[in-house]
Amino acid sequence: MALGQQDKKKIQKRDAGASGISRPSPGISDYLAGESDDFVRDLKPYLPQELVGGVVPHIPGTEDEAVWNAASQACGTEKIHYCFSIDDERIWYLACPSAILASNPDSWCPLAAALPGNSEYWDRETVYLYEQEGVASALRWDPETGRMQVFLGASRTILPRVQSMDANFVTINPEVSDIVPWRNRMLKTEKLARATAKMLVVSGIIVAVSAAVILAFSWISINLLQRNLDTVKEQTQQASIQLMRDANSAMKSDTIKHMVRIQELLDSLARIDGTLVRYEVNQGRIEWEALVPRAFAVEAMSKLSAQPDSEQKEKDGRLRIKGTR
Repeated sequence: MALGQQDKKKIQKRDAGASGISRPSPGISDYLAGESDDFVRDLKPYLPQELVGGVVPHIPGTEDEAVWNAASQACGTEKIHYCFSIDDERIWYLACPSAILASNPDSWCPLAAALPGNSEYWDRETVYLYEQEGVASALRWDPETGRMQVFLGASRTILPRVQSMDANFVTINPEVSDIVPWRNRMLKTEKLARATAKMLVVSGIIVAVSAAVILAFSWISINLLQRNLDTVKEQTQQASIQLMRDANSAMKSDTIKHMVRIQELLDSLARIDGTLVRYEVNQGRIEWEALVPRAFAVEAMSKLSAQPDSEQKEKDGRLRIKGTR
């Protein structure tokens, strides 16, 4: 019978020896909790005295919860160790009470390597055997119901019973099998709590250091800003002094003098029915022009120190005079 691709890989792995063993590695929670250096990678094979197995439907994201619920009911306690694999939309698991592992804490069950999807699994027609210190275990599938069955007991009792079955037999060799570590929900929860506490401490330190850096930066910025304010204050004072000088110069201008002069001209011309038509200041020189009746022209020119402008003749018959003061 021709071997499948998966079977060939298993044979090649067995021929290669223990160098191809897949060992557990620290997870994210181990690194966050700072326990990656204490993580045990080299687990020892151990067959628990009380071992149960079963299968539950696979619902993605609820694997641990489903296995823990089923295994804790089977073992009669919530303090259990379990392992599982996922295959054919079902979860296949093994579990035992945590107290059974009191003398073998850093261990794993080689029978877990025969769960569907793991390294020692071939098919459901095969019976998987493992023996250790006079205790034997067997993992098989009932050909009628398809349910997984776990046999555990003394070697002299279990081995003859299993060998009498009409099936193929595979003895699990833990030296060449991929290690399947136990899982424990309570230990995982406590590890996550330690990781959370450590992250809170680290976050607090980072926040404190960041606050200190911000305060130092603010202090330095305030000092630099104070110096800049001194410069701005000096520039403001200089601008204020210059503004006061400009205002003083504006107050000293002869604008008021000219306004008074214009008012005097208007008053004088009003008495003789005259009209001021131009008043111009050009580089300190004053020039003005007015229209006066001819009857009062001599009097107006004498009083206002003006001269007649003979070049222009007005339509209303008045005379245009002009002055320079």
